[in-house]
Amino acid sequence: QVQLVESGGGLVQAGGSLRLSCAASGRIFSINAMAWYRQVPGKQRELVAVITSDGSTNYADSVKGRFTISRDNGKNVYLQMNSLKPEDTAVYYCAADVKYYSYSRSALRHWGQGTRVTVSS
Repeated sequence: QVQLVESGGGLVQAGGSLRLSCAASGRIFSINAMAWYRQVPGKQRELVAVITSDGSTNYADSVKGRFTISRDNGKNVYLQMNSLKPEDTAVYYCAADVKYYSYSRSALRHWGQGTRVTVSS
C-alpha cells in the first residue's frame, strides 16, 4: 500500500501565502512525477503543478509566477503558494506516480486525501 498525506491547508487572506506538504510512504521503489491538483465543487480536478524525478517542473498558467513546486528525497513534495487569490480556493490533492519494484514496467498513480485551501477577499 502507498499513502500520500497532505498538510498545510487553511484559511488565508488574499495576497497571503501557504505552503502545502505531501509525504509518500509505503511500498515504494521509486516515484516518477509528483504533482498537485485542485478541485472546486462542480468542476473537474485540474493540474496545478508537476515535478518529475529529475526536477523538471510545469505549472498551470493561472499559477505561474505565484506557486512553486519542489520535492526532496524523492518522496516528499511541496507547493509554495504566494500572492494567493480567492480563485485559488479549492481542495488541493497530491498525486504521485509510484513504481513498487525495481522491475515494475510502469508507475501507478496514487492520490492523497486532499487539503482545503480557502482564500478570503
